[in-house]
Amino acid sequence: MASITGWLHDLPLAGLALVVFSLTFLVTAVVYVVVTRLAVGRWGEAFKGLSPGMLPPMGLLFGLIVGFLAAQVWTDAGRAQDAVDREASALRSVVLLVQAFPGEPETHMDALVRRHIRTAVDDEWPEMAHQRATLTVVSAPLAEALQLAVGLSPGTDGQRAAQREILTSLQSALDARRQRIIVSESSVNWVKWFGVILVALLTLIAIAFVHSGNRLTAALALGLFSAAVAASLMLIVAQESPFSGPFAVKPDVLVQVEP
Repeated sequence: MASITGWLHDLPLAGLALVVFSLTFLVTAVVYVVVTRLAVGRWGEAFKGLSPGMLPPMGLLFGLIVGFLAAQVWTDAGRAQDAVDREASALRSVVLLVQAFPGEPETHMDALVRRHIRTAVDDEWPEMAHQRATLTVVSAPLAEALQLAVGLSPGTDGQRAAQREILTSLQSALDARRQRIIVSESSVNWVKWFGVILVALLTLIAIAFVHSGNRLTAALALGLFSAAVAASLMLIVAQESPFSGPFAVKPDVLVQVEP
């Protein structure tokens, strides 16, 4: 399922920052206006009666949720890069090992590896960026490369060892491809987004209540916390999807091993 923030991933980093900070400050301004207008009479006394001691636990809760979400997106990004690196390394091994079978087998295998990389870069990467890639579509070039490797006729011990390693490397490349497609579907689901935004909103309201007796103090406190909230949300959104956004995993290492 595509992420609810998917449209933000197509923005440059400056545009992403502008959208996130603008929305956060807009909500903060609404909270400030509503609370300060209500802070009169009985409501004003009630607001001022709230203990400032409730703010640190709420801020800590927000920080913990952000920390968990950041750990998730960074782990996914690491897994995605690792899968791409393993795929590139396996394909490089195939290109080197197939040199033990000079002539038509080597030329054919190189062409298949090249076609797989071109398909991954031109077709699979855009699909993964929009979380539309699926494991139901098998890499035809890699499948054909496996058949070619199985059908090789080694005449020496060195060629037999090379054939075994080629088969192992092709299977490793297939597994790495599966892993990067699986990781491309990961994102922060709407329940987690709802939780972190709700806690941030409640903390903003609590800050406004506690400082409702002094409008300038309230504005300063709300501004500082809302800036921290916006920076935290932007950090998560910018890296939420491993294959999209300003810090997306690129297919550069695959292109480097293209024969």
